[in-house]
Amino acid sequence: MEGVPPVVIARLAGTLAEKTPGRIIIDVQGVGYNLQVPLSTFYVIGDAGTAVTLRVHTHVREDVIALYGFATGLEQELFERLISISGIGPKLALAVLSGMEPPDLVRAISSQDVARLTSIPGIGKKTAERIGLELKDRLPKSVQAAADAAKPASAEDQLRADLLSALLNLGYQRQSADKAIEKELKVAPDATFEQALRSVLRALMK
Repeated sequence: MEGVPPVVIARLAGTLAEKTPGRIIIDVQGVGYNLQVPLSTFYVIGDAGTAVTLRVHTHVREDVIALYGFATGLEQELFERLISISGIGPKLALAVLSGMEPPDLVRAISSQDVARLTSIPGIGKKTAERIGLELKDRLPKSVQAAADAAKPASAEDQLRADLLSALLNLGYQRQSADKAIEKELKVAPDATFEQALRSVLRALMK
């Protein structure tokens, strides 16, 4: 009915019914809720049939209501800060969260590390600069504290995560991507992201 505000869902608890990278369905007492999620959430929620509880951002746009789910408050806070930036919508905000672990993202924003931000697939230099400039002084202290408390990823772990994110965004299956990355890092553990990605792609295309 026109003029009636939409129901805002802030949290969902139920059973994970379906799961694909970037999208899940949660069954809540027989009703299936379709949520878009960052890869950081996708990896930790378990397999279909698992009981899950997610924080939810209800995004209302004209005649479309979309639900975005997050395993942690830090992920949701970063998502909502990102979409507050002009030119960054939910799809791009999910790409940012999927391309870097939330604590590392906070550190990159705080230090305005453009090189680190542009390593995320789909993020160009101008967008990275805008993210750093607009959010550097707008992240709540609770977000900074959560990021500081998290153990920084090792260089190899970070490279592995960046490669996996890039391959999943290109449409590769997680299992084959993991195997190709593992093989490449054994052969060339000191490779740069670009070098490793080229080698992994060549291996996957054989």
